[in-house]
Amino acid sequence: MKKILSAILLILAMQSAWAIDLRDAKAQGLVGEGNDGYLAAVQQPASAEVKALVASVNSKRKAQFEKTARNTGTTVLQVSNRFHELAVQKTAPGHYYQDKSGRWNKK
Repeated sequence: MKKILSAILLILAMQSAWAIDLRDAKAQGLVGEGNDGYLAAVQQPASAEVKALVASVNSKRKAQFEKTARNTGTTVLQVSNRFHELAVQKTAPGHYYQDKSGRWNKK
């Protein structure tokens, strides 16, 4: 019985160490849509958990931007800029995005 209780307490303690997901990070105001089309940390310094999330999301975005640029005969910069425009439009109320000057705005 004592081992089971210890295991449950360990699992509960570990839950706070599990990686934050994108939806939660946006809802908490930790990350937002950067003006370059990539995800960015809103609060500095960012935690290791937020940095890891940003790196993971941005790696996937970069790959998609490169693929789209190749398929459309445009540049990665053009694709990422267009993505930013669309991402701002789709940003949920209460979430953050950067304007062209780099200021964070809450929608």
